[in-house]
Amino acid sequence: MTENITPEPVAAPEPEKGAVVLEVRDLSVDFGVDKKWVPAAIGLNYEVRAGEVLAIVGESGSGKSASSMALLGLLPDNSRVSGSVRLSGKELLGPNAANIRAVRGKDVAVIFQEPMTALNPVYTVGAQIVETVRLHNAVSPDEARERALRMLELVELPDPEKAFKSYPHQLSGGQRQRAMIAQSLSCDPKLLIADEPTTALDVTVQAEILDLMRNLRNKLDSAIVLITHDMGVVADLADRIAVMRRGLIVETGTAEQIFRSPQHEYTQALLAAVPHLGQGGTDTGVEVDVTAALAAATHAELSSIDTDDLVRRERENAAALAAAEAQKPQGEPVLELTDVAIEYPKQGRVPAFRAVEGANLVIYPGQVVGLVGESGSGKTTIGRAAVGLLPVAAGTMRVVGQDISAAKRNGKQLHQVRRHIGMVFQDPSSSLNPRLPIGESIGEPMFLAGEARGARLQNRIEELLDQVELPRSYRNRYPHELSGGQKQRVGIARALSLKPKLMVADEPTSALDVSVQAKVLELFQALQKELGFACLFVTHDLAVVDVLADRICVMQRGRIVEQGTRDQILRNPREAYTQRLLAAVPLPDPEKQRERRELRAQLLTAGLE
Repeated sequence: MTENITPEPVAAPEPEKGAVVLEVRDLSVDFGVDKKWVPAAIGLNYEVRAGEVLAIVGESGSGKSASSMALLGLLPDNSRVSGSVRLSGKELLGPNAANIRAVRGKDVAVIFQEPMTALNPVYTVGAQIVETVRLHNAVSPDEARERALRMLELVELPDPEKAFKSYPHQLSGGQRQRAMIAQSLSCDPKLLIADEPTTALDVTVQAEILDLMRNLRNKLDSAIVLITHDMGVVADLADRIAVMRRGLIVETGTAEQIFRSPQHEYTQALLAAVPHLGQGGTDTGVEVDVTAALAAATHAELSSIDTDDLVRRERENAAALAAAEAQKPQGEPVLELTDVAIEYPKQGRVPAFRAVEGANLVIYPGQVVGLVGESGSGKTTIGRAAVGLLPVAAGTMRVVGQDISAAKRNGKQLHQVRRHIGMVFQDPSSSLNPRLPIGESIGEPMFLAGEARGARLQNRIEELLDQVELPRSYRNRYPHELSGGQKQRVGIARALSLKPKLMVADEPTSALDVSVQAKVLELFQALQKELGFACLFVTHDLAVVDVLADRICVMQRGRIVEQGTRDQILRNPREAYTQRLLAAVPLPDPEKQRERRELRAQLLTAGLE
């Protein structure tokens, strides 16, 4: 049985929580695989009170989602569940399993990870909320419609009436997530289960959804179970934390206790692997205090920071910034964009769409440039154009000394240029041929380019496997026999096979667990320093760019709005959009995250004035 632990003293006292809403005792989940029972969750014990957020954290395969879906009987037929689950004292398992259907949607609601698949694409958002309301309440269609509109207004959608009449595909990702939260809350549930509710969202949209969930928790006094692997999200929202590994809860405690003094070695390793914006590979070797930099750049006043401490932080930032500005790149550019516009060509009745306008960007040998921005900003478009997959509509793009602009490019030229470019994709599972052993996948570029054949090719494959720290015996394995992190290492080995001068990495770690991501980033960083290739690193994760990049380019709506060295962007962001982007990144530290949240609120208020 999990005991309540008294929280350590913090600046803001812990509010007293209400009655126990969910009580889980000895919960175990097994799946039948090849005529054997494989455990997914083993003897779990925890409770959640009204107005409290319990975060269940762990990596993929730890059992956090399986155990939570078991609470509502949402597991497949090859599963079995044992133990006790009580909702406000009412047992939901065993002979009383019929109770589960009665509480689904009414007393317990779920916010799923991907709203596009959770919402029905052939019904409007309003119709789906009305259906939920009428299913659990004896109300007229007009009363249900009125309640649906109130819920859409509650989740702060800008135009509730328009959202009510819209289909899911007509809303943005953040709006769809808000609509799904509105549907989940439409029957005033006692318990809300949020399964990775912000994973697929941009950092600014994620911050908005977290603000929304925090406000709703305070208004409705619902108990919330938050399932996530993002420790920044946990620090922002959670009151208590349960850490899961291989089906077991290895540690529980308040958010302050877990972040300040984790006891279990797995919790310590999990927190150590989290990239922390400002602690990456700095130009000067000095940690960047992003909160202080943003406060100085925007003249914001933070009640939670001592004035003398803030002045000291600003002085450190200024000294490091001066040192960063003195550094100059060497050699001829590997990638150079001058007033570049890129558009997607006309397809049938769909007109041509200009995704990038007036882009200027230079990458020198051995340099890593991070290209960041929200979805739809045009960052992936630039990466695709750099490898010749999209035409340049205007301006000049030079890759490894060759002009591949629309008027200059031809098939033979592109073939020559691509020999000097490697590309690492976001999803290694879909970028590797499932029918080829990984040795053949790695060797294929060298074979097709005529770089190596026979014994020389085999030796080169083994060298590449050594470089990405995979056993040579793996060359005969197929992609489905490898983990996500191992498949991404294969993708990196394949991209390095022709010894590229330019590497384009498109969100290569976004699909990985935090500890696997840390290992892949460490490997990528070591290989880049060893081999000296230039790199365009496309991502929306600013903490990852912080670890790798020498320079950062910030994109918004198809334009590069700000660029500079890593320290220039993090220590002295000039554009309001960059400031909001940095302020939206959650910190894996509850106390510092409160500071960051206060600062973000001030920036948003200033932007509205």
